[in-house]
Amino acid sequence: MFALFQRKRPVQAAPTAPATATKAKGVMRPETAASLLSTARRQKLLEHIWQRTSLSRQQFAVLYLGPLERYAELVQQFPASESHHHAYPGGLLDHGLEIVAYALKLRQSHLLPAGATPEDQAAQAEAWTAATAYAALLHDIGKIAVDLHVEMSDGSLWHPWHGPLQHPYRFRYRKDRAYRLHNAASGLLYNRVLDREILDWLSSYPELWTALLYVLAGQHEHAGVLGELVTKADRASVAQELGGDPAKALAAPKHALQRKLLEGLRYLLKEELKLNQPQASDGWLTQDALWLVSKTVSDKLRAHLLSQGIEGIPANNTAVFNILQDHGMLQATPDDKAIWKAVVTSDAGWTHTFTLLRLAPALIWEGNERPPAFEGTVEVVQDDTAATAEASPTPPDAAEQPLPSTGTVPAPALSTPAPGRQISSGDSVDALLDLLGTPDSAPPASVNEPAETGSGLEQEPVLPSPAAPSATDEKKDGQVLPSGEHFIAWLRQHISTRKLIINDAKALVHTVADTVYLVSPGIFQRYAQEHPNIAFLARQEQIADWQWVQKRFERLGLHRKQDSGLNIWTCEVTGPRKSRRLHGYLLEDPKAIFVDVPPNNPYLTVVFQPG
Repeated sequence: MFALFQRKRPVQAAPTAPATATKAKGVMRPETAASLLSTARRQKLLEHIWQRTSLSRQQFAVLYLGPLERYAELVQQFPASESHHHAYPGGLLDHGLEIVAYALKLRQSHLLPAGATPEDQAAQAEAWTAATAYAALLHDIGKIAVDLHVEMSDGSLWHPWHGPLQHPYRFRYRKDRAYRLHNAASGLLYNRVLDREILDWLSSYPELWTALLYVLAGQHEHAGVLGELVTKADRASVAQELGGDPAKALAAPKHALQRKLLEGLRYLLKEELKLNQPQASDGWLTQDALWLVSKTVSDKLRAHLLSQGIEGIPANNTAVFNILQDHGMLQATPDDKAIWKAVVTSDAGWTHTFTLLRLAPALIWEGNERPPAFEGTVEVVQDDTAATAEASPTPPDAAEQPLPSTGTVPAPALSTPAPGRQISSGDSVDALLDLLGTPDSAPPASVNEPAETGSGLEQEPVLPSPAAPSATDEKKDGQVLPSGEHFIAWLRQHISTRKLIINDAKALVHTVADTVYLVSPGIFQRYAQEHPNIAFLARQEQIADWQWVQKRFERLGLHRKQDSGLNIWTCEVTGPRKSRRLHGYLLEDPKAIFVDVPPNNPYLTVVFQPG
């Protein structure tokens, strides 16, 4: 039936003999996996991969060699790129083996899943090792589906979902191929390499399965450690093939902040930020520059990175600007400042003055990915105050100062404390087994006060068991508004996805006395940082943003009060050399946060105070 919809091909003369066809220019015979993997270099890589596992030869053959052989039969002699790395026959197979070897080497430095108990990590160790190998092997497999035009000797087209090549073939790169489309195309093919039993096994570990699917879709920024391992291994393989030093690629900072900032910008510009709007817009793309509203974009960038569980995010916009400028991601003003002042005028006549960041469009988009240019104008204003102003379509924040230090808000990266300055550890558990030598700090004055009494407490409903944010949550401009209920839903979601770790050295959430313990004010500061619009709401009440969140949480009535009426409980943290104290909230019912309540943290003890 499908033949009715196919265009007729011109009749071609049949080849005089099969041998003639295979000798024609550019035509290659398909090889078996054994033949493809038989070279000395590839055998050495296979041996290296086996040594990085803890399996017998028989187990290795099932979990690793089988998928590697199926991969080899599928990619045959295809290159990894047309003119970049591994751009030679068989380059894709070499790159696949190299990246698996590098990724497994890096995997040995990680206990996965992060934040799990040692027992769970031991039980899942082999699954995470195998997933690392599969993610590395398959990260580029979509290229053979969308980047290449493969034609067999009889003139018919071959697609990789047909299975391994069975006839002589030739190929060329598609001129109309879309950059990065191969990431999305991986989903067409990974079940050609991983069999049903392997996929059933991996899918039984939800966190692992989620991370693997994100990597195979090319969304490494959502894949946590697994995405980092594949990215670094890919960089090492490319560096080695291009004559660079893979050791330097492997030694690059695991969480290089400038790279995270750039990836975050690219994500926001693709998914959230509005460009070239006639009025309310987050930025404008002209022929020679990308202009972004400085405060709006910086706030959203910090919130996005914090929501991904990335550490080391600066607590104020000035530090973000400095890092972006220091690493050449921002184009500076003639006075070497990060902030430009400019008048934006649309073709409809609307005009407004903004303070903006200026970036090179090539930093964000490649080739034909670039959106159309703004039809209006962006004219720079020479103004000495532009370096410090941060105008925005939304009400600007007050003078930006670092949040009160709790030890849980990461310090700005790439900076060191001034001589004689001490970085406070505050209320975080800087170490449970290896406590830092900083003195204990008293709890903030406000957190030891009893909860507010009076009619104000009844203004928001009590939510004994909040669920994840739903379509009924109060929204504004398509975004869920911060509230006590949303704070609890955020807690549950971040804990379930391990963006917030529990019972760990720097955790803001612990289990003690058979319930949940929320470290204050650290947990409220973390939520406020991910939701920068809280600052505007808090200013209306003349309180700090984290205190605004704290008040909404208290109004839910989910926490346990002391006999004296105080909301705050003190926990003692016992370490090998020293003990210290935390301050926070105990929940009445741990099921408000956890479906399955974890065991109590053995290093924390509630200090019961006389009423």
